[in-house]
Amino acid sequence: MQASAADRPYELLQHLPRTLWRGALVTSAGERAARLADAARWLAALLDGALPPAAADFGDAAAAAPLREAVGDLGLPALARGLPAVAEQVLRTLFFHLDRIAGLQPQLTRTQAIAHAAADFRAEWVLESAGLEERLALLRGLGDPSSLSWDQLRGELGARDWQAAQRASEWLARLPELAELIRRLGRAERPATAAPPRRPQAQAAGAQAPQPLRAVETVIAGAPGEVTGVCFSGRPESMLGSEAVMLRHPVLRKLWRARHAEARLLSHETQALLVDWRADPAARQRAPAAAPEALERGPLIVCLDTSASMRGAPENIAKAAVIAAVRAAHEARRACLLYAFGGADEIVERELGAGAQGLAGLLATMGQAFDGGTDIQTPIERALARVHEARWRSADLLVVSDGEFGCVPATLERLDAACTELGLRVQGILVGDRETLGLLEVCDDIHWVRDWRRYADAAAGGDGRGHSPVHSRSLTAIYFPNALSGRAARHRRTP
Repeated sequence: MQASAADRPYELLQHLPRTLWRGALVTSAGERAARLADAARWLAALLDGALPPAAADFGDAAAAAPLREAVGDLGLPALARGLPAVAEQVLRTLFFHLDRIAGLQPQLTRTQAIAHAAADFRAEWVLESAGLEERLALLRGLGDPSSLSWDQLRGELGARDWQAAQRASEWLARLPELAELIRRLGRAERPATAAPPRRPQAQAAGAQAPQPLRAVETVIAGAPGEVTGVCFSGRPESMLGSEAVMLRHPVLRKLWRARHAEARLLSHETQALLVDWRADPAARQRAPAAAPEALERGPLIVCLDTSASMRGAPENIAKAAVIAAVRAAHEARRACLLYAFGGADEIVERELGAGAQGLAGLLATMGQAFDGGTDIQTPIERALARVHEARWRSADLLVVSDGEFGCVPATLERLDAACTELGLRVQGILVGDRETLGLLEVCDDIHWVRDWRRYADAAAGGDGRGHSPVHSRSLTAIYFPNALSGRAARHRRTP
């Protein structure tokens, strides 16, 4: 419908959010119809992560050119990509500084006033954008922040919960194997609109087939790794505790120095295993496999242990696991449900979706204190009730804990029934030194974060070295094999 003469140019306001109406209407620089039309062009370009065209000058090319140059130099289009709050704030501050040009005259010439306004705009966004790119990259990976206003966005990025999420993301960067494990969770199912599988293309003439590889294992004695025994050495960092106590004695420390000089300190004997993949010309060439059929992965249900025994380094790893689960769910557009549990009647259920509510739930989890007892019964039973619903029927269950819990037989029977009828898989992340009976009975597979001590905060005594005195997670199976139930014995392995 064509606008009447009385409506022009105000019909262009329908293409702008209300937050930009005031600046686009009352700014003294330029011409009103051009400002309204070019504001829409600026907003669309910023949301696409691009710099607006030079022709979008709001009817005042001389004033708009240095401001546009500042926007490009500061990388503001990249910050505003897909974030209406940031794009609108860039335009609001731009209109504000355009309007100041008239107020700076006649004390300054127009050219000087334009340069002064452009410099002030640049200085303001240098402060606003400091560290914003890294925080927005993390925010985009955890959800969809497009529904947040500028004030909400700044409030979230400045909150303590967000700082905890940043720290958890930094811990996760040091745990790539944990992130990969969580990314693989969720049973694959064919989507209803899936395209037919592609046939493998014929190999191009003259192209060489991929060379088969073989694993070459090399044992490096003395390198940090698995503890294999006790030996004599001159390395204080690997000495036994019985040697270290001599340093506190006025006489025995002389004996310690003599043993150190003679390399006769009782120390842990360690070895590392280096696996090198090399070309194997003797192996038979394999025909190229058919391309796997595209499948969608199901949702995730995470049971997070927030008991007092998880405080410190286990808490950091647990929160990193939640960040990894949310990222995996957001990347593949999968649902993610979190049960944060402690003692009896201490359980919080949060659906960590891509919207503002899911982001708020994630940040609340990051700021949650780990305290109280451990009651695994309630979260397991609630998760079992969920997997019988249509939306969560193909979900996998992930338990993040130090394993200090147990389940009653009735719950274990229900868990077995869900695994048999629905194909439910229960994965465990062990943040501790040994597998407990409770964890062995609940989980199908257990991923052990062996060097969990290295992830303690410096304020809590963490030194970043993470030395683990335990050579195997299966201490219960090794030293108390008769204590294993039939369910727990399925995890039995040699040390």
